[in-house]
Amino acid sequence: MPKIKICGLTRKQDIDAVNAALPDYIGFVFANSRRQVTPESAKDLKTCLNPSIKAVGVFVNENMENIMRLCDSRVIDVVQLHGDESEDYIRKLKSCVSNEIIKAVRVKSPEDIEKALKLPCDYLLLDTYHENKYGGSGMTFDWSMIPDIGRPYFLAGGIDSGNILQAIEQYRPYCIDVSSGVETDGCKDPDKIREIVVKARVAGR
Repeated sequence: MPKIKICGLTRKQDIDAVNAALPDYIGFVFANSRRQVTPESAKDLKTCLNPSIKAVGVFVNENMENIMRLCDSRVIDVVQLHGDESEDYIRKLKSCVSNEIIKAVRVKSPEDIEKALKLPCDYLLLDTYHENKYGGSGMTFDWSMIPDIGRPYFLAGGIDSGNILQAIEQYRPYCIDVSSGVETDGCKDPDKIREIVVKARVAGR
């Protein structure tokens, strides 16, 4: 069954919505973004999160010590690197934390994915390339560029209730990553969250 991640939670009502829908992962964005949260805010939100849901911390070229503190304090369960982090950076971080690490790839060509397969992360996350953004574009990329990866990966970028079934049935990602696709007027929408989680569960049967 494909897993699903609801990214970019910022409010207590967002936590209430995911606790009702029960996705597999949620995301706290610590990078510069309209969805950015502080470590203190994320800590408060995490205390309200159903413990069956894993909290992912999303970072862009972050000081490694900041990531380590959030892992050690259990504010986050999984690390998502969404910037220009190198193989050496990933190896060093893995030597310091036991948390699983997701490395995002902004896809311009199949070669971008092939190159990233060599990185020492636990999962790749395939996202849309945007010249001026590291993520959160709300746009899909050409999924036909995805090769037969041979390892579990997250698929992100412009996924909503209208195209999630296509994404799952044709490309078989380990996890679907959704943010703007479950928002209304820039805020997380409980009805959209519930709908897309149900669709992911039905598609996996």
